Amino acid sequence: MPRFNALDGTNGQTRVAIVAAGIVSPLGAGLEQTLMSLRNAADCVTAVTRFDVTNCRCKTSAQIPDKLLQHALPIGRNRARLHRASHMMITALDEMRRFDPEFDPELTVIGTTSGGMSFGEDYYRALYRHHDLRHSPEWIANYPPQKPVLDAQQAFGIGAPCFVIANACASGTNAIGHAFESVRSGRYERVLTGGYDAISELVFVGFDSLQAATPEKCRPFDRNRSGMVLGEGAAILALENLESARKRDAQILGEIIGYGISTDNHHLTQPDPSGSGPLRAMGRALQSARRSPMEVDYINAHGTATPLNDAAEGRAIAQLFGSVPVSSTKSMIGHSLGAAGAIEAIVCLLALKAQFLPPNINFEAPDPDLSLNIVANKSRQAKIDIVLSNSFGFGGTNASVLLQKLAA
Repeated sequence: MPRFNALDGTNGQTRVAIVAAGIVSPLGAGLEQTLMSLRNAADCVTAVTRFDVTNCRCKTSAQIPDKLLQHALPIGRNRARLHRASHMMITALDEMRRFDPEFDPELTVIGTTSGGMSFGEDYYRALYRHHDLRHSPEWIANYPPQKPVLDAQQAFGIGAPCFVIANACASGTNAIGHAFESVRSGRYERVLTGGYDAISELVFVGFDSLQAATPEKCRPFDRNRSGMVLGEGAAILALENLESARKRDAQILGEIIGYGISTDNHHLTQPDPSGSGPLRAMGRALQSARRSPMEVDYINAHGTATPLNDAAEGRAIAQLFGSVPVSSTKSMIGHSLGAAGAIEAIVCLLALKAQFLPPNINFEAPDPDLSLNIVANKSRQAKIDIVLSNSFGFGGTNASVLLQKLAA
């Protein structure tokens, strides 16, 4: 049941700890593999193998090898029927549970955009072509966006009520922000959060048709950037009232201290060129945390490598933060849509833990219109205490979250 606890911590508000995390992405399965790949500036973008892209401009994406999803959990006869997204969620939640087996969430908040989209594709293809529909019940049952979340919870005996947030590419960060505020308000003590998305042909072809995807390298903030590549993955974070976590001697990986959102209302797919939407979201995250821009040591940018997105975000970052180090790890793992904010929050968590700046690979030529301190091509060691993670989506949805290395 929700709790209405007395507030504590700095600024008269409950502090929110991250006590466990789990991830699977093209960088690998688990925090250790992910950290190693980030340090080594791994380029995980390869030729698409999951469906035919002969007629597409873009022919690459960042895919998770199936072998990383071969978990050995006792989920019964339904294993083969589950959507690939369910296996991603189960893999991520498995690692989170191994971090903290005692973590018992009162609420689950997950972001996604695609759900089990590829099963929807299978169903409509079979229907259109008058093929055998014997598999339609399992396609339909595993298509809804809540199904991978429920599958993962069932695999571990978790019965928490679940909220699914679908707000374009800000979904994962919105989910984390909502979970953060649920704990900080004192209404809940422990909340499970994160995001997931699996590559599907319909989404891939959609971005290709919009010419938002590039047939070249993904090079965020580069003068010659020409578009994004898609990725996939799942990431889970366990949030808990800091006082409660300390009482039970939980391992504390970091702390979430601020969250900000805004809406551009400028265009269906294009951000306001001035960067006003990202500027407001980042400013509100700082205000939420009662921190100044000068206290932020690193920004994991949304950085999709589309000309207009990077320009708007870059202007906002330069205006608010000056020369703070910036990188987009989408250069390595593509854009995983609803999972992106959750994956990148864990990237920030690893940066704080290992005291390094993740790289922005494929960076060759600075954009003369953007005054940014890009962490170009190689990771580097740095003393960092506070980091900002950005997620901005179609329709002008903007979200930013601030994390910090645990302070006394």
